[in-house]
Amino acid sequence: MKKMNYLIILLISILSCNTETPAKFSEEALNDTFVTLEGNHIPFKEALETYKGQTLLIDIWASWCGDCIKGMPKVKTLQKEYKDVTYIFLSLDRNQEAWKRGIKKYDVVGEHFFMQSGWDGAFGEFVNLNWIPRYMVVDKQGNIKLFKAVNADDEKIKEILNEYKL
Repeated sequence: MKKMNYLIILLISILSCNTETPAKFSEEALNDTFVTLEGNHIPFKEALETYKGQTLLIDIWASWCGDCIKGMPKVKTLQKEYKDVTYIFLSLDRNQEAWKRGIKKYDVVGEHFFMQSGWDGAFGEFVNLNWIPRYMVVDKQGNIKLFKAVNADDEKIKEILNEYKL
């Protein structure tokens, strides 16, 4: 009987887990505040609003992250192939000076924001941030089409971007 109870508890635990990937950003994530290169503090939703009607590739990175830097040439390849996509880089650098130095050092071309709330902020929690680099694709209507990729050459990225290629 004890064994049966454990089995039932295990099944309930497995079945109740939410494994769906969200199609939209949560209100908490949208209200998380990021810093622009000019030093302005804006909610993530305002940043997204700026690029409304555009396909977005979001790259969560940091200049101290070896895997992020190794992925940059692959991102540059995507940028050459998918010129109509807007590339948004969200930095988890330790401070804004390191973030800005990293952009210059690695010649990171795109739209830049500093995630002042870091890994544990509302945005980081929403995307279940546990590793960087992290790539996401958002369509022109603001729907999350790819919630998680950890390699810039992930075939899912190209598949989705090809759907929206002009």
